[in-house]
Amino acid sequence: MTSSHRPFGLPAAAAAAVLLSAAAGCSSPDAAASVVVPSPPAKEAALCQALAKELPDTVAGLARSDPEPGSELTAGWGDGAIVLRCGVPRPEKMSDPKAQGVSANGVRWMLERREGAGPRFTSVYRRTYVEVTLDERYAHDAGPLTDLAGPVERTVPCTLKSECG
Repeated sequence: MTSSHRPFGLPAAAAAAVLLSAAAGCSSPDAAASVVVPSPPAKEAALCQALAKELPDTVAGLARSDPEPGSELTAGWGDGAIVLRCGVPRPEKMSDPKAQGVSANGVRWMLERREGAGPRFTSVYRRTYVEVTLDERYAHDAGPLTDLAGPVERTVPCTLKSECG
């Protein structure tokens, strides 16, 4: 996972300030917790299995509620409100020099805003890509990343030390 450019359009602090602003009036949809399980190469799958063992029981106050089908490569909290997939392919958006990103507790994430849905974040500068999808209630809140950053930092090695906490 090497890159010759920074995948952030805004400084991390500015992007974080935007994302951490309060989201008033957002409601959560009734979402079926079902996801596509990634199929990474064996070395990346091993990192994802290590990450699975470190994931917390709660994220942003929501209880663990893994999506279907069950896999060590996926995890969820709050019946689909927060979904993590490990070993996903490199997002096309990562090639965009104007892509926005945030940093949470030593882990950098690229932000993708999705039409009619909450944000999706993908880790950068790590040996495998970890994707976190949030539902609409987190449209302006990257807070759940703080609960997930520690496990990612401990189990998915950084590829560019100058960019990692």
